[in-house]
Amino acid sequence: MQRINPQPAIQGLKGFLSFEGTEGSGKSTQVKLLSAYLKNKGYNVLTTEEPGGTKIGLKIREILLAPENSMNPLTELLLYSTSRAQHVREVIYPALMQGIIVATDRFTDSTIAYQGYGRGIDLSVIKTLNDIVAPDLKPFISFLLDIDVQEGLTRNIGAQKKDRLELETIEFHNRVRKGYLELAKEESGRIKIIDASKSPDKVSKKVIEILETAWL
Repeated sequence: MQRINPQPAIQGLKGFLSFEGTEGSGKSTQVKLLSAYLKNKGYNVLTTEEPGGTKIGLKIREILLAPENSMNPLTELLLYSTSRAQHVREVIYPALMQGIIVATDRFTDSTIAYQGYGRGIDLSVIKTLNDIVAPDLKPFISFLLDIDVQEGLTRNIGAQKKDRLELETIEFHNRVRKGYLELAKEESGRIKIIDASKSPDKVSKKVIEILETAWL
C-alpha cells in the first residue's frame, strides 16, 4: 500500500471527508477506523457527526432522534439545517483552515436523501438551505456505505440502537437508499459507493484505497 502524500499537500476542502449511508451501514465504525489509520500516519484528524458536533447540535440531536417526538417534515429539515449551520461555523471551517483533516459521520447528502427522497420535501428547497448553511462547502470525498436496508436495521437491533428514524417504515428507508444511489450517479466523482455488507476490515481497506488514490 502506497503512503499518502505529506500532510502539507492535504489542505482545505481536500481534507474534508464524509461518510454516508442508511441505518446500520457502519458509518461510525468507519469514521473511527479511518481516523486511527490517518493518525498513525502522522495526520491531524478531527472526527465529528451530524446532527451534533457542537453543544447546540447535540441538544438538537436529542430532539430529532427521540422516539416520542412526532415531527413535521419541515420542522425536521429546519432542525437539521440549524444544527449544520452551527457545526460548519464552529467546528468544520476552523479545522479545515488550520489544515486539519475533518471526517464527518453524515453531511448534506444525508439531508437530501432523508428529508428529500425519504420525506418528499422539494429537493430545490433542501439544496437552497444547504447552500445557505454550508456555502461553498462539500466533502472532497463522500464514502457511501451501501447496504440492504433490512440488513442494516437488523444490525442496529443487535446493537440495541433505536431512535425515531429507526422506527420508520421499510418503504421510507428504501426511498432514502434510492436517494443516495441517485446522488452517487449525479456526483460519481465525489461520492464513492462501497459495499457495506462486508466485514468492517474489508470496508476500511476499500475506504483507504479510494482515499489514497484520490490524494495521489
